[in-house]
Amino acid sequence: MADPSGYTRADRHGGRNMASAGKSATASSGRSRPRAVPRPRQAPRRAAASGHVLIISGLSGAGKSQASKIFEDLGYYCVDNLPPELLDRLLGLRDDDLARYARLALVLDIRAGDPTPAIERARLELAARKVPYDILFLEASDATLVSRFSETRHRHPLQTRSGVQDGIHEERRRLAPTRELADHLIDTSGMSIGQLKERLFGFVPREGAAGELLVDIITFGFKYGIPLEADLVFDVRFLTNPYYVPDLKRLSGLQKPVRRYVMGQPAAGRFLDLVVELLELTIPAYRAEGKARLTLALGCTGGYHRSIALAEELAARLRDLDEASVAIFHRELER
Repeated sequence: MADPSGYTRADRHGGRNMASAGKSATASSGRSRPRAVPRPRQAPRRAAASGHVLIISGLSGAGKSQASKIFEDLGYYCVDNLPPELLDRLLGLRDDDLARYARLALVLDIRAGDPTPAIERARLELAARKVPYDILFLEASDATLVSRFSETRHRHPLQTRSGVQDGIHEERRRLAPTRELADHLIDTSGMSIGQLKERLFGFVPREGAAGELLVDIITFGFKYGIPLEADLVFDVRFLTNPYYVPDLKRLSGLQKPVRRYVMGQPAAGRFLDLVVELLELTIPAYRAEGKARLTLALGCTGGYHRSIALAEELAARLRDLDEASVAIFHRELER
C-alpha cells in the first residue's frame, strides 16, 4: 500500500528514486537554530537516564509518517498524527511510565490543527525536566510534493477546489511558526527511503563514556548512492562478490556462510587491519579537535553482502578501542 509521503514499496526494492541517489539532497538538513530555552543535552548524542523525545512536524507528503516508522524500528514509542491537545497528557504519561516511554517520537502537523502552541509548551516542559529532545521539521519542494500526491492519489489535508498546490502553499503559511521552532530542517526532495533512514539514524542517542568519539558505520550499495552523512567512504568492491555464488545470493552479510566467504579472502583481513590502523591513528586526533561523531561508510555494489560482512567485523574490532563508541546501520538490508 502506498504511503502518503510518496515513499512507496518500489523505493524499498530499488524502484523509483526521488532523485539521483548520489546527489546531495539536504539543502537545509541539520541546520540548528539558536534557542531561548537551554538545551539539556551535550553535543554528543548519548542515551541518558531521562531518555529522548523527538517531535516531528512538517509538510504533508514530506515523509513524516515514514520517519515515524523508521524511529519505531529504532526502538522509539511512536505516535503519528497526535492531536496537539493531547501532547501535555502524553508527556505526563511518560513521567509515570518512563521504562515504557523513555524514547518517544511524536508526529504533530496540520492534520489535527496548528501544532505550534503545543510544541512551544513541550520545549519548556522538556527543558524543565532535563529531558533531551529534538524538534524535526520535514519539508520538500512544491514540485516534489505535487508529484508525490499525484502518484499516491492521496488528498492534501488543505486541498480545495483550486487544487493540491494551493493546499501546499496554505500549509507552508500556517506552519511557518512551527518551522521556526525546529532544531533541524530536513529537505526530503531528493531523498530515497534509504537516504532518509540514514539521515534520521544520526538523531538517535547512544550510550558512551564521556569523551568517547561516537563512530557510526553505515553500509550501502553504490547503485543506490553514497551516504550523505559519510566522513570516510571505503569501496569494498575489490573483493569477490558472493552474489554470484548461487547458495549465497539470497543471503546477507549478516549470515555466517556469506561472512565466511568474504572474510576467507586474504584481502579482506588486510583491508580491515589497515582501516583499524588508520582509525587508531586518527580517533585521538579527532577527539582532540572536538569532533563528537565520525561516520564511516562501507560500500559494495548492492550493499547486501561484502559491505555488511566487513562492517560487522570492523565494528567488532573497533569496540575494543577505549576511545570510541560504535554503532552500525545497514542501509540496504531491507531492500
